[in-house]
Amino acid sequence: MSALTDADIEYVRSLVIHRDDFIIAFNKPAGLSSQGGRIQAHTLDDLIGAFTTAGGNKPRLVHRLDRDTSGVIITARTKPAAAFLGKALMGRKVMKTYLAIVAPGAPEPRQGAIEAALRREEIGRESYMRVAEPDDREAQTARTLYRTLASSEVAALVEARPQTGRMHQIRVHLAHLRRPIAGDARYGGALMLAGEPVPRLMLHAASIEFAHPAGGRLKIEAPIPPDFERIRDVAGLVPTEPAAR
Repeated sequence: MSALTDADIEYVRSLVIHRDDFIIAFNKPAGLSSQGGRIQAHTLDDLIGAFTTAGGNKPRLVHRLDRDTSGVIITARTKPAAAFLGKALMGRKVMKTYLAIVAPGAPEPRQGAIEAALRREEIGRESYMRVAEPDDREAQTARTLYRTLASSEVAALVEARPQTGRMHQIRVHLAHLRRPIAGDARYGGALMLAGEPVPRLMLHAASIEFAHPAGGRLKIEAPIPPDFERIRDVAGLVPTEPAAR
């Protein structure tokens, strides 16, 4: 991959929503890969090279978001901070809250816990997750808490909190409730809502809360992007319950 340009550096700096001596958090836009991938374009992992110190210490991604998911993603600025946050993630001590627009209408029940083990499958060059049979030894346990914040005849605004960190977990779990996320062609999501095309996967990482490496707890929130707001409004989804704070 080519070296970062001045425009690249200005762009990644514009994504910063929190920065301290241990952590840099970004509001990742949809369409930007966190890391790797086959698209020949800079990933967030490439772009954070703009924050490499004079001593050659580059921030480290400690978790990932799907390419078409927007929202908060954190990096560690030091090896000890990366180890601290990695341990917290492995211990399920990091609280992640997502917003999703699903269709058609609200899930039933409107809130609850989805506990369905997932199995990874490869189809060609693509990776998928599927809900597994109870006796599948290769399946991974997966749990997602959810609640409906607003609903209309065509869609619903759902808050989701994954309790485990499986690939595509929220996407597959909501599809398991027969309410796939709008724009999610891979798992059966609606590509049109109220006569309007859905521009991308309507999943936004709204906040993340965790113990800070320097002590105390930190909650970082990412504002909802305009494309998500537009589809929410087109679908008539005015929240009747506040999102978690």
